[in-house]
This record gives sequence, C-alpha cells and structure tokens, in this order.
Amino acid sequence: MKQTVSGVFWIFFYLLVVLSPLIIIMVRPTPTGRSFWVEFSVGLGFVGLLQMAMQFLLIARYKRLTAPYGIDLILRYHRQIALIALLLIIAHPIILVIDNPALMPLLNPIGGTWASRTGNWAVYLLVILTVLSLFRKQLNIGYEIWRVTHAVLAIAAVVSAHLHVTLAGSYVNTLWKELTLVGITAAAMSFFIYLRLIKPTLQQRTPYRLAGITPERGNTWVLQLEADGHPGLTFKPGQFAWLKFGKSPFTVNENPFSFCSGPVSSGSVSFGVKELGDFTRSMHDLPIGTRAYLDGPHGSFSIDMVPAPGYVFIAGGVGITPFISMLQTMANRGDPRPVLLFYGEKNLDTAAFREDLDKLEQQLSLNVVYVLDSPPEDWQGETGYITAKVLSHHLPREGFTREYFICGPNPMTDAVEDALQTLGVSLEHIHSERFDLV
Repeated sequence: MKQTVSGVFWIFFYLLVVLSPLIIIMVRPTPTGRSFWVEFSVGLGFVGLLQMAMQFLLIARYKRLTAPYGIDLILRYHRQIALIALLLIIAHPIILVIDNPALMPLLNPIGGTWASRTGNWAVYLLVILTVLSLFRKQLNIGYEIWRVTHAVLAIAAVVSAHLHVTLAGSYVNTLWKELTLVGITAAAMSFFIYLRLIKPTLQQRTPYRLAGITPERGNTWVLQLEADGHPGLTFKPGQFAWLKFGKSPFTVNENPFSFCSGPVSSGSVSFGVKELGDFTRSMHDLPIGTRAYLDGPHGSFSIDMVPAPGYVFIAGGVGITPFISMLQTMANRGDPRPVLLFYGEKNLDTAAFREDLDKLEQQLSLNVVYVLDSPPEDWQGETGYITAKVLSHHLPREGFTREYFICGPNPMTDAVEDALQTLGVSLEHIHSERFDLV
C-alpha cells in the first residue's frame, strides 16, 4: 500500500512540474496580438523543455522515486519520454516558421538574434544527444565516452534553452517568472550534481575491497566483495547495484550488476558478471584487494517485494544471476514455497551456476527446466527458445496463482511476456527486469 501511494504521488508530482509552464505563461502580463499557433508552439516548447529538465531527476537514482516502479522501468521511461520531449521542442520552431515564413532566417544557428541562436543550439544539441544515444553501439562509441558526452550535451542543451527563453523575454517578463525558470534549471543541475558529486562523496565513507574472483560457466565470474571498515549494505534478493573499481568513486567507469548472494549481514556481497564488453572482459584480472564502491541497492525485482504462494522464474543467459540470489535466500530461510525455473542457454556447458542449481533442487521445492539452443545429441529436454509451447509443457495447474519473474536479453523478455499472456497469465502477475540499463 505504501509503495502504491508513493507511486501515485510521484506521477502527480511529475505531471505538475511538466505542465506548470502552461499555467505560468497564462498569468498576466502576457504578450498580446499573437496567433493561436504561436501560443501553441510556445506551449509545446515549454513542456518539452520541462520534460528534458526532469530527465536529470529520472536518472539520479533517487531510491524514493524508483522504489515503486523499479529503476529499470524508470530508465526505460527516461529513454521514451526524452524522444517525445525532443519532438515537442523541434515542433516549436517548425510551427513558428509555418505560421510566419518570414521567420525562416532565424533557424540559422549562427544568424538571427541571440535569442534565436541559443534556441537553435538547444535543439541541435538535443538532436545530437539523441542520435548518439540511439546509435551508440552502431557508431562503436564506448560506454564511458558516451556517458561523458551525454552529460555534457544534456547540460549544454538545458542551459541554452534557458538562455533562449530569457533572451526572448515574452513569458519571463516579471521577476517571479524569471526566478521560476532559474529554479527549474537549478533543480535540474542539482540532480546531476547529486548523482556525480554528492553520491560519490558519500560512497567514499563505505568502501569495499575485492576479496575473491571465482570462474563460472559461460564466461561468467563471481566477484566477492568485503565491506572495508563498515557493516555493509542491506539489500533484497534479486536487487542490483552499480559497481566501480579504483582508488576513487569519482569515475564514469561503473556498471550495474545483480547480486548473486543472499542478503546476509556479514558485510560480504557477491556479483555475477558475464564478459560482454570492455569493462567486464578485463574485470577478472583485477588484483585481490582492489578498492570498490557500490551505488545501491536498486530495483524492485525481488520476491520480498512480491509475496506469493509460489513462483515461476524465467532466465536467459546471465539473467540467471538475480534468481540465484532469490533461491539462495529461500534456501537460507527454509522457504517451502514451490518454484519452477526455466533457464534458457546455448548448452549445458555454458549454463552459469548449474552446480548451484543442482544443490538448490535438493534443498528447495525447486524444479529447473533447461531450454537449450544447441543441445547434445542425447538431450531429452526442451530445445530452442522459451516459447508458449515450452512453457505450457511445464506450467503447473494448481489452485493458487504464482508470480512470474523474467530476466534476460530484451528480445527474450518481450517474447516470454507475450507467451505468458497468450497462456492466460495476467500482466499484473508478470515482473520483468531487462539488461539494457545503459
């Protein structure tokens, strides 16, 4: 109930902030003699600008904001709503020119007035930012480089947009309106400062050290960290954290990884890391004792947040990691609830944590169904992908409703969500976590 109330509050807060410019620009004094299309375009521009400013809040990893929805959902919304905001901002000058073609010269980024130049700069910066974000992998831009350019472009765009509105002067012609605009821009910058400066400062007080690296199947490594001079953090099984290595937490080189250990109070935590990129490919070469910093825990993908009489877990590849945390926790607690786990992998040799799952099947009411893409010749189990047909072969028919958890690559997650709904599973009982947080 508390999470629901919090979720509703944040939705209303978000809408209030985003739509506030429409109220402000209607308060007198207002410009006179302007056509409907001019006012309409200005309204779109203001709403788009506020949407862009609010993106700094969405990515700041405020736990009170992300808790009701899950940070993966927040970041997906961030990507989608940013595109809508960009379209609104682009529509602003286009509508002005259509309404009055004589304004066409003002679209020149180095011509016109300073008011038009700064407005053009904001639009072009946002377009570049969006293109780099959508096609980062195709352009072969490293994640760390992209993060720096993304932040610089976003800040420059918001500042340019602020200057444009101020220099245009039509709707900030009183002190209180100008102060409102300054406050909005300052708030956006404060979210960025919180994420990149305040959080790392706090993380310096709670460092960790690398205590062990254990190889797993499928080019996966288990990293064990020990709290250094503090009791460690408390997390729920299935959650994740952003992980940094090095002498200082002030670095852009960080990535999100799921805990694969249960939430114990010893100050020791473990992460399952698969070699998928530059950062993860060299992680197993880190010396024991290397300093580490955690930003977490994050996520609502946890059995502790979704109580049920039983569960169905569906994992693809390294998506098994949060389920190992959940199952280990259930074993530690002596939890008798039934769990059915579908595990999609290339073959048994690449199935990470296979030996752990064998042990957990003996300790829990757990049934593991491997779905192999390239099975051995004598394989008698499921093959191919986790489809509705595969699921229907094993889903239990019982007198209670289980909760369904899915974690894996985006195509797999989308396909399994559709398959479950085809089989009659209500969307409210399906919980997904996707890898594409970055």
